[in-house]
Amino acid sequence: MQHMFKYFISFFVLFVVAETVAQKQKIDTLSSNKDSIVYKSPFGIRVGIDISKPIKGLIGENYNGLELVGDYRIKKQLFIATEIGFEEETTQEDYTNSTAKGTYIRLGFNYNAYENWLDMNNEIFVGYRYGLSFFEQTINSFTPNVNNNYFPANPIVSGQTDNLNAHWSEFMVGIKVETFKNFFVSASVSYKVKMFVKEPSNFKTLFSPGFNQIFESGTGFGFNYTLSYLIPFSKK
Repeated sequence: MQHMFKYFISFFVLFVVAETVAQKQKIDTLSSNKDSIVYKSPFGIRVGIDISKPIKGLIGENYNGLELVGDYRIKKQLFIATEIGFEEETTQEDYTNSTAKGTYIRLGFNYNAYENWLDMNNEIFVGYRYGLSFFEQTINSFTPNVNNNYFPANPIVSGQTDNLNAHWSEFMVGIKVETFKNFFVSASVSYKVKMFVKEPSNFKTLFSPGFNQIFESGTGFGFNYTLSYLIPFSKK
């Protein structure tokens, strides 16, 4: 997580510097007649992909995932947003090895707290998501925490449990930059709070698709780095 936060902070600093330079150039160019120009914001559907998950899958052999993202602008600063995806991850603990695999959807909104200058279309946003996942969990091996000469610790291989699900709330903050016309690069971090998890009767769920690792406190963290394209319908 430290590396993720470093990347996010670096991306934020780059955004601020680029935005400041671009604003100054626009102001110098249009200062003579800016009062007579009215800029309208584009409204439409923005769709894209979270590229952090394929990268994570290439780096680590225990993970596979894909996430598609989308949002729709309903007001100047407010967007309805959603993410849908698939994840499979194998978790290795001291005495257990398990694999969780399934699909998820997150639905909520983003509020852009950044006031753009002129015709810019960037965001510094805060958001909320309700998350829901459906998955299966396989206990690959479980070794009892007993190790002595009389009762040796023999691995116990278990099977698969289907029809599991998880519900959670997610609070996020991020930035979105229009690098080319209608093309956006975005980075965000999120804090997740478990609401409910249906678990196997004899094993605790350690990972849920869409939620990531579930800590003892019932919380978790997430990171997204997305590329998206806006399909504009109108300008207001």
